[in-house]
Amino acid sequence: MRIRERIENVEKSTLIPEAAYSFNTRGRKKEENKDDIRTCYMVDRDRIIHCKSFRRLKLKTQVYIKTWNDHYRTRLTHTLEVAQIARTIGRGIGLNEDLIEAIALGHDIGHVAFAHNGEEVLNELLPQGFKHNQHSVRVLTRIEKNGAGLNLTEEVLDGILYHSGFSSTSKKAYTLEGQIVKYSDKIAYVNHDIDDSIRAGLLTESQIPAEYINTLGKGHGDRIDTLVKDCIYNTLENIKSGNSIVSLSSDIETSLSGLRSFMFKNVYNGDILKVERDKAKFVLTHVYKYFYNHPEKLPEFYKEIAKEEGLNQGVADYIAGMSDEFCLSLFDDIYLPR
Repeated sequence: MRIRERIENVEKSTLIPEAAYSFNTRGRKKEENKDDIRTCYMVDRDRIIHCKSFRRLKLKTQVYIKTWNDHYRTRLTHTLEVAQIARTIGRGIGLNEDLIEAIALGHDIGHVAFAHNGEEVLNELLPQGFKHNQHSVRVLTRIEKNGAGLNLTEEVLDGILYHSGFSSTSKKAYTLEGQIVKYSDKIAYVNHDIDDSIRAGLLTESQIPAEYINTLGKGHGDRIDTLVKDCIYNTLENIKSGNSIVSLSSDIETSLSGLRSFMFKNVYNGDILKVERDKAKFVLTHVYKYFYNHPEKLPEFYKEIAKEEGLNQGVADYIAGMSDEFCLSLFDDIYLPR
């Protein structure tokens, strides 16, 4: 018996029936021979963590642009926190941790430089719009490995595609593992962005609405503990009652949603960071326009995309892959006199 088969048998004996079993995957776009050691989801996780786009997350903004303090989150550390939270929830429920980890590690791989500011710029400039969750799938299927993509399983790509959004009407991943990553993403960023904002002196604990603190907890760790445990217990109750979806209890979800809205109003879209957000948008807009007006300056790979899928797409793919520092350096080279 191969080691992979032994691991698959462990899944059968330890995971709940509603879990995504690796032996029962919907498969990949291009059929491959199975690995002797790793399950399909372990292979996907490894492909994501070793790809170039994943490494660039360390130099992409989470909230605060050009932060030299060692303790502010980057897009990479956010991704790792999401993966940790999601695996804890998944293990508590009895789901496939390898699938959860693969989705979590890849969920933000298509994010643009300068956090959501970059996403807003490309969404305004592109006729077809731009969403980072859709671009994450594009990176993993079309751009990585010089256009070959990573050939990931359907379950991983579906979880990445549907990790975004927080309304009751937003589409859910078809696996519980993918749904867990969606909640874990919100649990992670709402809480660590509060932590970073307090560290930056832009928020104090006393400014956080009391009704959310009373429900979720006063400190960073307390809030995450409350949310993780509630997600586990509430989802187990859902499954027990025949409603196999991941969710929080009503009071907890209301508080998380309220806390998220508070952060959007006061930090993400608030006046505090508006000047810096506008600077970032200015840089990205002008770098985009430069390459749109000078397509001959694009790297060869993106020239080919521009020929096949249109100039807007080729330029957007190039811009979206840039780290903050690379984009700023490129702006300096293009626009600042020597």
